[in-house]
Amino acid sequence: MSSQDGHTHSENGAWQLLCMVDPKDYMFSGLKNETVGRLPGKVAGQQFLIQDCESCNIYIFDHSATITIDDCTNCVIFLGPVKGSVFFRNCRDCKCALACQQFRVRDCRKLEVFLCCATQPIIESSTNIKFGCFQWYYPELAFQFKDAGLSIFNNNWSNIHDFTPVSGEVNWSLLPENAVIHDYVPLPTTNELQAVRISTEANRSIVPVTQGQRQKNSDESCLVVLFAGDYTIANAMKLIDEMVHLGFFLMQTKEVSMKAEDAQRVFRERAPEFLQLLNKGPVIALEFNGDRVVEDCQNVVNEIFKSTKEQEEVEKPSGVIRAGSRCSHLLMAPSDRDQHQAPAAGASGGSGAGCRCERRLLALISPQELATHTR
Repeated sequence: MSSQDGHTHSENGAWQLLCMVDPKDYMFSGLKNETVGRLPGKVAGQQFLIQDCESCNIYIFDHSATITIDDCTNCVIFLGPVKGSVFFRNCRDCKCALACQQFRVRDCRKLEVFLCCATQPIIESSTNIKFGCFQWYYPELAFQFKDAGLSIFNNNWSNIHDFTPVSGEVNWSLLPENAVIHDYVPLPTTNELQAVRISTEANRSIVPVTQGQRQKNSDESCLVVLFAGDYTIANAMKLIDEMVHLGFFLMQTKEVSMKAEDAQRVFRERAPEFLQLLNKGPVIALEFNGDRVVEDCQNVVNEIFKSTKEQEEVEKPSGVIRAGSRCSHLLMAPSDRDQHQAPAAGASGGSGAGCRCERRLLALISPQELATHTR
């Protein structure tokens, strides 16, 4: 549009883009006995509406702004990362898997939800709502979490707030620990949606599968804190894989920014050593539980870093483990390996060609500190 019309070209472009958005592309309404969905890239951060659907399987394999689900019955629903809120209203007998910033349920009954939620989930005037930990993988999912501004380590799936509790009644509970997600949310059966390469195996899940508020099996717990770096997420996932393989339980995870006063409380007399590292970005905290967990966790960390160029001092488990340079490709999580370029031949241990090494510090501290500085 010319300047004579009083509008800039950018305004005209925005108007054309707005006109190109068809609301029907961002809703499912009035469906019955259908399998429908949206492939990666088809929602691209827009709002979405699901309403008046019955006995449908609905899959949104993309990130979105907000999603509202109204008046749905006996549906299976998968939602990729939602930057804002997911709001269920007047729904019943639905099974869901989803990730979001905020999760709300009102006037619903009998929902089973595998959830990743950055804030405390809220139910209101609802009954028989059951929760489990989100576990899902497809190649685009990790990038969609980033696009939605969600951390895979901030998941309050079991920390439910009932806004309308009834004395003597329990309106929500946790799904059985051995619940298998694809028994609740089966994979899609249409040719179009089967093009998405999905895995529901816990060890491939983009979001770490945690125990949440389930009762701990042991009185022994430890917390591992990983400082920010290029491969912090991969390091965390590798450590989780190793610890779970040994039979330990991952209770909860957090990704948070620590201030100087937080460092003083957590690291005490060693705090000054870590202030510069804390300025590089958020830390990732992992809480593990099980008999001998502190000792065995230290052994796992030592094993992970055994091919380092240099091994610096290793203190007692209640103190700080400092690991020297290491090869990042040895610490890639399973979900990241297919996207990671292998180093050049002969670059397996030190600082050889093609091998990107860096220094990583891990701290083992008392588990009580997890609640202290991350809530």
